[in-house]
Amino acid sequence: MRIGEVTERTELSFRTLRHYDEIGLVTPSARTDGGFRLYTESDVSRILLIRRMKPLGYSLDEMRELLDVVDALAARPGDDELRTRLETIRTEAAERRAKLTRQVAMADEFLEQLTGI
Repeated sequence: MRIGEVTERTELSFRTLRHYDEIGLVTPSARTDGGFRLYTESDVSRILLIRRMKPLGYSLDEMRELLDVVDALAARPGDDELRTRLETIRTEAAERRAKLTRQVAMADEFLEQLTGI
């Protein structure tokens, strides 16, 4: 699929997808003869994984690290070291989510206070 369809499905901008390509975070699986990016379902799944990391405050380098682990596990599913690294990433993600949940609760309290003014 072309980049326009991917932007609609992922709710990311053309600019963001092009940037991800330029830095090697998500490389489209193919290009047309005219140089237009073409994405597969697998590419879109990868982009959606990245998109889900954004609210948790992951940097591009941290995103790349996770993707490297995911890619390596696809090639070597029985690698215990990679599984351990993935579990560490999962634990860190849970901690980030808990922090985000606390922040949302504080925002809700703030909005409630504003209602009472």
